[in-house]
Amino acid sequence: MKSALRSAPPSIGPLRTWIAALPFVAVIAALAAVYTSVSGRLPEPLATHFEADGQANGFSSTHGFLTGCLVLLLVVGTGFGLLIQLRVPATGAHWLIAGGYATAAGFGFAFCLTLLDNADVTDASAVRLPLWQVAAVLAVALVAGALGRLLAGPALRPQHPAFGEAPRLDLPAGMSAGWSRTISSPPLVALGVVLLGAGLVVGILIDWLTSASLLVGGAVVVAVSSVRVTVDRRGLSIASTLLPYRIRFRHIPLDRVAEAGSRQIAALAEFGGWGYRVRAGRSGLVLRSGEGIVLRLTNGREFVVTVDDAATAAALLNAYADRARSRQGG
Repeated sequence: MKSALRSAPPSIGPLRTWIAALPFVAVIAALAAVYTSVSGRLPEPLATHFEADGQANGFSSTHGFLTGCLVLLLVVGTGFGLLIQLRVPATGAHWLIAGGYATAAGFGFAFCLTLLDNADVTDASAVRLPLWQVAAVLAVALVAGALGRLLAGPALRPQHPAFGEAPRLDLPAGMSAGWSRTISSPPLVALGVVLLGAGLVVGILIDWLTSASLLVGGAVVVAVSSVRVTVDRRGLSIASTLLPYRIRFRHIPLDRVAEAGSRQIAALAEFGGWGYRVRAGRSGLVLRSGEGIVLRLTNGREFVVTVDDAATAAALLNAYADRARSRQGG
């Protein structure tokens, strides 16, 4: 058997990392410049929160306002930076960068407007927030997001080896083989137990109708937290170890498999979490980060499932898929 297919998503280059950090640095510098220009003309405290009609209803010290703005920008900026460094797939990085630009510009412009609105006012309660400024903040965020999307460059696509390069198991004609592994997620088990427990408590103390959603959600989470992945002459099947085998979460027959491979999968970076995940052009059951089977389906989509010994499963699945195509003359 050949080595397993390793088709990791393209990574984010250093230039894109700096591009992603740029708006937060620029906004902090702009906020410092605006404060410097109006620091001697600000009331104490500042009007920092407003009702729908524009009237001030929240106040803060100048030092507290500036500290809060700086902390918020640093935390949000660091969050976007961590998403970049956590190997977020390049196929989605351009939108992540655009979101960072829109967020930084929206917050920064609102903070600067707050300082300017308070300038030359002796009583902060007299400060008003014009409606046009709310629209302006949204417009600036949209323009900045578009700029970030432009600077991020073209969207990159995952690089897959050419068809036929994935591993095949040497399976003589007429011989059958099967492969099966179990994969569990302790965090999902814990979450399911917590939901079920909360549902029981709510049902006993309040009413069972109110607790129904917690009980159903807990049952679903527990059921999906431990599954058996099977590859045989019928294709790939995924079934809960806690339910009868005939009740399957997913079955992909051989005629839908274009090719199978295996690679390392980052649950949080690639799919945003754990469980049954759906993303543009792909879906899968991701119970942990690590080795997983990657199926390229005949409709162009991708299906993944994290499981040990994924390379063997992929090679067997390719062998069966080749055999099925040869019988159909394809």
